Amino acid sequence: SGRQIFQRLHTLRNAEKELLPGYHQFEWQPALKNVSSSWDVGIIDGLSGWTTFVEDVPADTISRRFRYDVALVSALKDLEEDIMEGLRERGLDDSICTSGFTVVVKESCDGMGDVSEKHGNGPAVPEKAVRFSFTIMSVSIRVEGEDDGITIFQEPKPNSELSCRPLCLMFVDESDHETLTAILGPVVAERKAMMESRLIISVGGLLRSFRFFFRGTGYDEKMVREMEGLEASGSTYVCTLCDSTRAEASQNMVLHSITRSHDENLERYEIWRKNPFSESADELRDRVKGVSAKPFMETLPTLDALHCDIGNATEFYKIFQDEIGEVYQRSNPSREERRRWRSTLDKQLRNKLKLKPVMRMNGNYARRLMTREAVEVVCELVPSEERREALKRLMDLYVQMKPVWRSTCPSRDCPDQLCRYSYNSQQFADLLSTTFKYRYDGKITNYLHKTLAHVPEIIERDGSIGAWASEGNESGNKLFRRFRKMNARQSKTFELED
Repeated sequence: SGRQIFQRLHTLRNAEKELLPGYHQFEWQPALKNVSSSWDVGIIDGLSGWTTFVEDVPADTISRRFRYDVALVSALKDLEEDIMEGLRERGLDDSICTSGFTVVVKESCDGMGDVSEKHGNGPAVPEKAVRFSFTIMSVSIRVEGEDDGITIFQEPKPNSELSCRPLCLMFVDESDHETLTAILGPVVAERKAMMESRLIISVGGLLRSFRFFFRGTGYDEKMVREMEGLEASGSTYVCTLCDSTRAEASQNMVLHSITRSHDENLERYEIWRKNPFSESADELRDRVKGVSAKPFMETLPTLDALHCDIGNATEFYKIFQDEIGEVYQRSNPSREERRRWRSTLDKQLRNKLKLKPVMRMNGNYARRLMTREAVEVVCELVPSEERREALKRLMDLYVQMKPVWRSTCPSRDCPDQLCRYSYNSQQFADLLSTTFKYRYDGKITNYLHKTLAHVPEIIERDGSIGAWASEGNESGNKLFRRFRKMNARQSKTFELED
């Protein structure tokens, strides 16, 4: 409709203020450690709760946030009707159900590139932002006499920006570890305090008690590595879920299991710091498997479906390029040749699929590229019939595997592909290590390794990968740009090249 529905805070009407944190009364039992018990707290300075010493350089950044517990209360009150409806549907008497509620929260955090004001002139200032947000995934209740909890609310659209509630906005570069951890420090402390306490809040006219479980799954790999103290993503330790090295992962593509955890990372950091066995740097690094900084925030080892899509599409794009140039027959082609194949590929994709070349692979491009029709179009440029068949087979397997880690509930949406996943990934790996050996000799990309090796195990543990992805937060980034009246990343400059 083109109407601006987002208003400044002071112009909001009272009905709208009810939706903002700080409106509803609540208490914690026992009271939260180091967190004030006042409940009418709105937007606070993101640096509050961060005591500075005289010799500290004050963090040079602007940051705003809600207090975590206040924001959670607001989110729960927003779901009040759904919770009551859920109790009625399960035939539970709401006057008896006053305790035993469990809330599962998905946390997401993502850095955003250039968010400087655009006025069309003057130098571009490198202004970056990081957004931290959460989504209430489910509310369940434990009834006396029952072992399992009964789910009374399940978020139907866990990846929509509508269910993804912003907690903290900061103008920080996500690579600036010190400032990032300084601002998120209080958030981590509040989260830790809440895990050891119960929230008492009025829902449906009665006081009820809730406990919270937090699952940090909405992070891309860069952020996970930063939060968990692992080396950056180019490291020989290719995976944030297991200890495999890149060479091992390319030799044995499928058989790995999840071994890393936050607690283990903390232990390994201590070993790294103390070096109890007086080993050389290389031996020590091998012992701690690439944990070389202090893990800061607990994330749940999982695979981020959105970035998995993007990572794998980037990889396929490069395979397409190499197949057009028949790299399997020759060693190291020049940069000029590679550039030529790339422009041939871009031209073909643009003419046949209306796919404009992009500077950095994004979700929409990745989804369009990873289809059977895209591979048909690319095969028109591949000279050998045998290679064309192999490419089609590769894409065919990928298309069958993809719904398993994309869908919100794979056992419901694609049970057959879920059952065949391990078999398909084995076939896929065999193809890579034979026909496409030239690309996977001793190296493999991080997300491809996770796609092949870890998907079934994560799904067995969580029931879904897609539902826990970072998409909701990524969509929220668009709104953020909208509020800043800033339409970056829509520039036409790149499309004019080529």
